[in-house]
Amino acid sequence: MDEQLGKTIAAARADVLARIAAAAKSAGRDPASVMLTAVSKMQPDERIEAILVAGQRVFGENRVQEAQARWIQRREAHPDLELRLIGPLQTNKAKEAVALFDVIETLDRPKLAASLADAAAKAGRAPRLYVQVNTGEEEQKAGIVPLEADAFIASVRRDYGFEPEGLMCIPPAEEPAGLHFALLAKIAARNGLAMLSMGMSADYEIAVLFGATNVRVGSALFGERG
Repeated sequence: MDEQLGKTIAAARADVLARIAAAAKSAGRDPASVMLTAVSKMQPDERIEAILVAGQRVFGENRVQEAQARWIQRREAHPDLELRLIGPLQTNKAKEAVALFDVIETLDRPKLAASLADAAAKAGRAPRLYVQVNTGEEEQKAGIVPLEADAFIASVRRDYGFEPEGLMCIPPAEEPAGLHFALLAKIAARNGLAMLSMGMSADYEIAVLFGATNVRVGSALFGERG
């Protein structure tokens, strides 16, 4: 591993963690209540190894197949890894997703809930689940729309035997993120959900102010992808 790359990524991680802590303290929260997920999708091996050496153990991936290639062998060396699926999940990948991921953050439709329930029953293990809410109601984005979120969460509990851990959102790029974070927190509160996955490299500090328990950071840790 390139020594300079290792120092650069370790310093970037330390900076992000310090910013998370400062935002949490300004909101009257314990910094330990916010977890950093390193978005490792499409990152080269040397950057992954560098951030592992720096102590990062929670990672977010967008695609099942890419995550399998990156993490199955590394899990043997790092049994304390936590892998989170943060990209849309096709129902035909439910079996592989249940086998690999500790957390799936993108549950957003009944058909996927059914596929995950079937895969979990067969595997004898169930990942922790977040419901993705499309707070901006954008056609190109996955997620349940806000007006349908309460009914869907109730159905996930009643019809599929899952207890979701929390909610996730990706706000529209051109709108103030805080409005969407506040909406997600409101939906979570009225459904008794304690965990909020929200905030990325450009807005994770804002997300912490609005109650994020998990932020998903890529470029602020690894630099821009080549």
